[in-house]
Amino acid sequence: MPVTDKSILSRLYIVAACLVVFAGAVLFKLVSIQVVDGEKYMALAETRTTKMFTIAPNRGNLYSDDGSLLATSVSKYNIHFDAVTVSEKDFKENVKPLSDALAKLFNKESSYYQQLLRKARQNQNRYALIARNLDYSEYMAVKGFPLFKLGPFKGGIVIEQNTKREHPLGKIAERSVGYERVDENGYHTRVGMEGAFSEYLSGIEGKRSKVKIAKNQWKPIGYDNIVEPKDGYDVYSTIDINIQDIAHHALLKQLEKYKADHGSVIVMETKTGEVKAISNLGRTTDGKYYERLNYAIGESHEPGSTFKLVNLVAALEDKVIDTSTVVDTEKGKWKIYNHYVKDSKNGGYGKISVSEAFEVSSNTAFAKIIHNNYKDDPEKYVNRLMSMDVHKQLGLPVKGEGKPVLRYPGDKGWSGLSLAQMAYGYEVAMTPLQTLAFYNAIANDGELIKPRLIKEVKEWNKTVKKFEKEVLNPSICSKETAKKVQQLLKDVVEKKHGTGHGLYSPNFSMAGKTGTCQKNYVSKDPDKLKYISSFAGYFPADNPKYSCIVVIHEPDKSVGYYGADVSGPVFKSIAQKIYATSPLIDEVDVKEVLETRLEDAYQGYYANIQKQYKQVPNVRGMSGMDAISILENLGLEVEVKGNGKVKNQSISKGTDLKKVKKIVLELS
Repeated sequence: MPVTDKSILSRLYIVAACLVVFAGAVLFKLVSIQVVDGEKYMALAETRTTKMFTIAPNRGNLYSDDGSLLATSVSKYNIHFDAVTVSEKDFKENVKPLSDALAKLFNKESSYYQQLLRKARQNQNRYALIARNLDYSEYMAVKGFPLFKLGPFKGGIVIEQNTKREHPLGKIAERSVGYERVDENGYHTRVGMEGAFSEYLSGIEGKRSKVKIAKNQWKPIGYDNIVEPKDGYDVYSTIDINIQDIAHHALLKQLEKYKADHGSVIVMETKTGEVKAISNLGRTTDGKYYERLNYAIGESHEPGSTFKLVNLVAALEDKVIDTSTVVDTEKGKWKIYNHYVKDSKNGGYGKISVSEAFEVSSNTAFAKIIHNNYKDDPEKYVNRLMSMDVHKQLGLPVKGEGKPVLRYPGDKGWSGLSLAQMAYGYEVAMTPLQTLAFYNAIANDGELIKPRLIKEVKEWNKTVKKFEKEVLNPSICSKETAKKVQQLLKDVVEKKHGTGHGLYSPNFSMAGKTGTCQKNYVSKDPDKLKYISSFAGYFPADNPKYSCIVVIHEPDKSVGYYGADVSGPVFKSIAQKIYATSPLIDEVDVKEVLETRLEDAYQGYYANIQKQYKQVPNVRGMSGMDAISILENLGLEVEVKGNGKVKNQSISKGTDLKKVKKIVLELS
C-alpha cells in the first residue's frame, strides 16, 4: 500500500505527541523531585558528603594517694594540608617560609617540605599528612606558622586531635591501674581501677562535623566542634607509690631467685583498709616478669597453712580447745581412713600445746583438732567459718574478683576427709586479698574491713564523691580470741621454734603465718608436684599499721619452696623498708620543745647538697627515687624513662652544674 503524505503526517503527529508526553513526564518528575521529595534527596546527599563524628573526651587523671600520676590522658595532634582551598597567591608567597619553619621544628630539610607541599598542590590533595603525634606545644607552634596561621580555609591547615592514655609508672602496678578498651562492636573491656571507675573517668563525648573528600577520607569542617566534649573527673587512689615501688621490686627479686611462675603481694593500711600497694608479676617464656594478670584479686587457690589461723579462731570461738590444750602429733604422721596427714618435720613434734602446734604449723595437730571436735557435727564447723565471712567475696568494684570455695556437708566433693583436709588449708580456696582481709581483721581485734582502692573523685579542687571506710563485719570473733591469736602470730616470728623465726629482727616487730601448699597433689608423678608459698601478717606486731600478704606460685623446688624461705623474705623486706622510711617515734614529755620550721629544714638540706656537689654526680646504679631526689635538690629538671635502677644518665658526671638545666635518666 503506497504511503501518502497524509499517513506520514499522522505518524509525525503521533511521534510529536509522544515526545510531548515524555517531556511532560520528565518535567513532572523534576518538579516532584524539587518540590515534593526535595528535602529527602538533599538530606541523602548531605549524609553522603558530610558526617557527624564523635570526639572522645579526655579521661580524668588517676592519682596515687599523694597526688602522683598513675594514669593520664595526653592529647596528640596530626596536621594535614588541604592544597585546594589555598589561593595561588597565598601558596606562592608562603610555601618556602612554611617549609623553613617546619624543617626547623622537625629537624628536616626545607626542600623536603617544599616538595611535599608542591606535590599536594599539583595533585589537588585535600588531606596531605604533614606531621603526626604532636604534643600541645608543637601543635600550637605549627598552628602559627606562615600560611597555616591563615586558618583552615585560607591556610589549608587540617587538625586531627587524638587522645592517648599514658602510665607514668610504666609497668609497675599495670594490672591494678588497668585500662578500658572498646572494640569495633562497641564492647567494653574494663580492667583494674581504670575500668572499675570508668563512670567517673570517662567524661562525655563531643560531636564534630566532617566533609567527605577523595579516597573515603573525612576532613573536619572549621575549627569549632558542634558539641564540646566534657573531660572526665579525676580519681584519687589509695596507692602509695613509694610502698608500691618497694613491693614491686621485693617481689620481682624473689621471683627471679626462685624462678617461680608468678606471684603477688598486697600491702594494706590496717585501720582503714586502704590498699597501699598491689603487685602482680607473671613469668614470660624467656624468663622475664611483667604484670600479666591481677592474681591478688582474681586468683582463688588453696591457701595451705595460712588458713590455720581461720581454723584456730573457729575452734577457740566454739571453745572446743584452748591455746594450752595438748595435742599428740603422732610422730608426724596421722592416719585417717586410708589417708595420711603428715608434718613437714620427720618424726613430728610429740605432744604439744595448740599454741605451739600453730607456731610450728603442725598439720597433724590441726587435722586432729578440727576432725575430732567437729566430726559429729560438721555443720557447726562450716557455720562458724561462714559467720566469719570467709565464704563471701569482698565485693570489690574492680572486675574479676575470684570466688572463695567453702563446701558444706552434703555438697559435691564433701567426704569424711574434708574436715581434716580443711584444717590445714586444702579443699577450700581464697584469693590473696580475701586471705589478707581476714588477717587484717585479726589485727583490728576482729573488725573485718572492705579493702579499698579509691579515696575520692574530684573535679579540679571540688570533691564529687568521697569513699569512706566500710566495715563488712564488726566482729568476726571476740576480742579475747583476737588477742590470743595476735600473740601466737607474733610468736611464729619471735620464738625460735616458730616457722617464721628466720625473719625475726630485733629492730622491728612483725606478726604472721607461713603457708606452703601443694599443687597437683592428686598426681602420682612427683615431677608434677608444685607448690604455692605464702606469708600473711601485719606490722608492727603490737600496734599494727600495715597488713601484708605475699603469695608465690611454683618456685623451683631445687632452690626452695617453703613459705618461710620463699615468701617470708619479701614480707620482711617490705616491712623493713617501710620502717626505714617511716620510723617509729616514741612520745616523751618535755618542758621545752625546740621547733624547727619545715622550710628552714629544707633550706638547710638543700644548702648541704649544694656544698657536696658542684658538679653533676654519678647516679648510675642508684634506685630511680634516690637519684631523682639528689638531682632535683641540685636544681636540675629530671626526666625519667623506665623503672628500677639508673642505667644511663644523659649528662656525664663531673659536668659543671651551672651549665646544666635538665638531665634524662634511663632506668632498667
